[in-house]
Amino acid sequence: MASEETRTTTSPPLSRHLHGPSVGPAPGPSAGSSVGPPRGSSAGDGSRTATHAWTARLLMAGIVLAALNLRPAITSLGALLEEVRDGLGMSAGLAGLLTSVPPLCFAVFGLTAPRLARRFGPAAVVCAGMAAIAAGLLIRPYAGGTAGFVAASALALMGIAVSNVLMPVIVKRHFPDRVGSMTGLYSMALALGTSTAAAVTVPLTETLGGDWRTGLAVWAGLAVSALLPWLAVVRQRRAPACADGTAASRQEAASGAASGAAPGAEAPARPHARAEAEEPPLSITRSRTAWALAVFFGLQATAAYITMGWMAQIFRDAGVPASTAGLLLAVTMVMGVPLSFAIPRLAARLPHQGPIVVVLAVCGLAGYAGLYLAPAEGAWVWALLLGVSNCAFPLALTMVGMRARTGAGVARLSAFAQSTGYLISIPGPLLVGVLYQHSGGWGLPLALMAALLIPQTVVGVLAGRNRTVEDETARRPREHRRAHGVGN
Repeated sequence: MASEETRTTTSPPLSRHLHGPSVGPAPGPSAGSSVGPPRGSSAGDGSRTATHAWTARLLMAGIVLAALNLRPAITSLGALLEEVRDGLGMSAGLAGLLTSVPPLCFAVFGLTAPRLARRFGPAAVVCAGMAAIAAGLLIRPYAGGTAGFVAASALALMGIAVSNVLMPVIVKRHFPDRVGSMTGLYSMALALGTSTAAAVTVPLTETLGGDWRTGLAVWAGLAVSALLPWLAVVRQRRAPACADGTAASRQEAASGAASGAAPGAEAPARPHARAEAEEPPLSITRSRTAWALAVFFGLQATAAYITMGWMAQIFRDAGVPASTAGLLLAVTMVMGVPLSFAIPRLAARLPHQGPIVVVLAVCGLAGYAGLYLAPAEGAWVWALLLGVSNCAFPLALTMVGMRARTGAGVARLSAFAQSTGYLISIPGPLLVGVLYQHSGGWGLPLALMAALLIPQTVVGVLAGRNRTVEDETARRPREHRRAHGVGN
């Protein structure tokens, strides 16, 4: 029976994972451990259950508030870009280059997230990320000059980058049986933060006196609100170290006695922890699924940045009033709020996510065709269709959580897919601008956008297959050895 319990253990308590794998003796037996609690400890079990439930709620609040802060730094700047240019004396070329800074920062800083998570724990890194967002948003309007503005923006984007990568890790680790619904909740909050910042920054700035600096700085308050639950999570994880030493010793002794270990010996590792520790080093670049997911992420990000940067201009050039064009863009972005919750839940129930990839691509192709043939006449329909197509982002996040078996695997896959993907997305908006300037119309840019959906669909179907990167990277070396007559 003991071995069967070990095999069915899949989810450790939340409190043991807030800072990653722990070293040394466990604070005591808990739910999900193969070490049973001593008899007569029902009161302690009830206390641990209550703590577990409270931590789960705290983490859910932290995830939602963090997601709300992952895009306002970008979309609030887009809404006031003209005022920022005038206020800082920024050239048009430099302002255009500024639109490529977010994906560049996401790619560069996102690569550091797994290493930081191993050193400090995912929750502590996200907590620091929220602090960096708050500080960057508060400092950048008042930094003085373009260089200071860009540096403070990079600080905020660094916090966004590491949080981008670690959100799927935290969902996979703490909610392994609810990856789809939690990813949907996170993606919905992210879409809500994106669209809200785009829609209310200008009127909010006018309400606060019309100074663009105030309109940008006010979003630091939202980041501070996200910082609070993560501080509580990190503090709760560290609290046992400050607890009464006698009680801790009794718990440790009971745990050691239950496991047959001598007092003071290290408590036995959980089965899931032993399994992760025994995993061979993950060479993520050897996984075809990882590459497919990275390219899929990059192409969907390209489409999203092109939409945010150019769709309103497409409608305005077709004769749509500027206010209506802005509203159409907001509709496209708002479509991500309900669909970002529904699509991950559906994807988690399917063995293969390829059909969802195809449906989203078809909606995108129809939207681009409509923008080319009748941009003004069917503007609302095209905005809705492109809003559906842009929901490939929450689908990609869901597949990150599903294509890796372990928490460490999710961290590596998330960092690789997002960093590589954001690098891929950098040239897209710039290339659309070049084609528009040289052709004098939107025919060639729209053809490029539609053409990019074809490889996006192909790699999305490949990434949606039911397999894990751990299995792929473990199998490839064995196949190589067999091909060269080495080993069995």
